[in-house]
Amino acid sequence: MAAGIAQNVNEVRSRIAQICARLKRPEAVELVAVSKTVPPERVLEAYQAGVRNFGENKVQEYLDKKDSLPEDAAWHLIGHLQTNKTKFVVRAAAAGRLALLQSLDRPELAREIEKQARQCGLQQLPCLIQVNSSGEDTKGGFRPEDVEDFVSTLTPDSVIGIRGLMTIGPLSKNAEAIRECFSTVRQLRDHLRERFPKRNWDTLSMGMSADYEIALEEGSTLVRIGSAIFGVRI
Repeated sequence: MAAGIAQNVNEVRSRIAQICARLKRPEAVELVAVSKTVPPERVLEAYQAGVRNFGENKVQEYLDKKDSLPEDAAWHLIGHLQTNKTKFVVRAAAAGRLALLQSLDRPELAREIEKQARQCGLQQLPCLIQVNSSGEDTKGGFRPEDVEDFVSTLTPDSVIGIRGLMTIGPLSKNAEAIRECFSTVRQLRDHLRERFPKRNWDTLSMGMSADYEIALEEGSTLVRIGSAIFGVRI
């Protein structure tokens, strides 16, 4: 199994390199291995294969796994964060055990993060604003047209440390529909970079196992890969 995961990691990295070479993209693309439902011992195999960034959907699973890897592993929370679980995430971030919250999807969550951060002394929580670019009811996130107004509400000393945007492509085999969603978010990022030049808009988290090639073509700087590394979840 270890050789299988290591091989999968190498194949994904190789494919990303090939795509970037074709696109003549010199910048590095960050690979986050989505380890949700994956046992800690298999997550460790990915770490041993060179992966250092891992993504979890659920807070409890993240809390259960965060100490199962060496301290140089960077954990990302990529799933919907319930308001009543915010305190656990903020405390983990204050302890240096959360690299990035990729799913800042509503103003209420931002307000709760600010509240909990004041209570535990966290100065800043790196976040990506989740954008619902497909308009699907099953997906969370801000509507593209609402993101600018949300960013406008953040004070210069806000605990919310914006690092960019995240989106999930539509559940579709229509490549052009997927491309349109990713393109929308890239254009939104470009607009926000002009509108709020003092914020950090370097990260575009777009693309998973089935659609990361399209995402890279549309400017993604971070891809979230699960089944292509760990296999199809049962």
